[in-house]
Amino acid sequence: MQISSESVKIGHPDIVADVIAANVIAEILKEEKKIGLDLSNMPHCGIEVFLGKGICLVGGEVRTRAFVDIDEIARQSVLSIGYNHAAVGLNGHLMGVLNAIIPQSPDINQGTSCLLNKDHEIGAGDQGIMYGFACDETPELLPLPYVLVNRMMRAFENCGDPIFAPDGKGQVSVDYDIKTGKPVRLAKVLMSNSIDYRFVKGNRNKVREKAKKIAFDCLKDCIDKKTELLFNPTGEWDAINSCSAADSGVTGRKLVVQFYGGYPGAQLGGGAVVNKTPEKVDCSAAFGARNVAKNIVAAGLASKCSVQLAYAIGIARPFSIYVNTFGTGNISDEKLEKIIEELFDLTPEGMIERFDLLNADIYRKIPRTLFLDNYPWEKTDMIKKLQKAAKV
Repeated sequence: MQISSESVKIGHPDIVADVIAANVIAEILKEEKKIGLDLSNMPHCGIEVFLGKGICLVGGEVRTRAFVDIDEIARQSVLSIGYNHAAVGLNGHLMGVLNAIIPQSPDINQGTSCLLNKDHEIGAGDQGIMYGFACDETPELLPLPYVLVNRMMRAFENCGDPIFAPDGKGQVSVDYDIKTGKPVRLAKVLMSNSIDYRFVKGNRNKVREKAKKIAFDCLKDCIDKKTELLFNPTGEWDAINSCSAADSGVTGRKLVVQFYGGYPGAQLGGGAVVNKTPEKVDCSAAFGARNVAKNIVAAGLASKCSVQLAYAIGIARPFSIYVNTFGTGNISDEKLEKIIEELFDLTPEGMIERFDLLNADIYRKIPRTLFLDNYPWEKTDMIKKLQKAAKV
């Protein structure tokens, strides 16, 4: 059997929208820190961005003491990705920016502010169901197809060849042993990347050769002689018809890509992460659930684990906790649920503090990847406590 995962480069219009939203929040956090930022006065943000035909609309709801220049943030976000000319689909210098941000609803604020909440705690910013997932296929305790396709995206982003414009997306297919469920080989690699033909000299077939080298070099520990490569299967993709010149971008539209790449068993819940401050559990609990699942697998209590956290608006503690180890657990899923409730602080306040979620630098990084980096929620520092509680 084959399992495929998809990912996109940071220049994909949907991720560009995510980058702009995340940078708005990062700038607010940076300015709030100058004033004096703590849990009692943290900003509350839910930012939405639409990008299309050279127009950027930034909307959503915000409560903050700081002033930030939305126009400048949007432009610099786009330019930093490489969108500086119409030849690559978008020019940040000339992009139109519309600001439609409104104040946060006071009804939401009274539930999320620890000063106004009836229990004097940071309540969940909304109801919702979030999932975390981990498996033992890779050192990162993530599915192999997800790790490989993200590795390829970063390789194309960092290749330094101007032929490969910012917009691009990829996909890999991995053969699995149907009996053991373990990955066997990398079967297929698909890469589509917009091409800046201003830098293509001579034979255009050399573009494919360059793309193959980038893809196969970064995946060389997994490819074999039978691994297939498809590059720009429509034939050509001129960068002048990429990003917002050819497609719209919207925050939160690449959730499957960001959350485990569509791997079976890694369910999708909640909403977008990168465009919200962490009192909203779409953000903090997505990291909390991943941290729990990863520590369970790292502790040897299961080889595959999915954790569901459910919340009610204005209430700090999870509404419910559900664990599924897909028959790989050393103890029952029901016992794991009780252990999680005892050992992990999964309130917004607990996760904000443990994962450093008021750190502006984290927000600037997460649109590229939610898990494949040295993030606080990727730490496996609960192994011994889990093993002791499970008596393993």
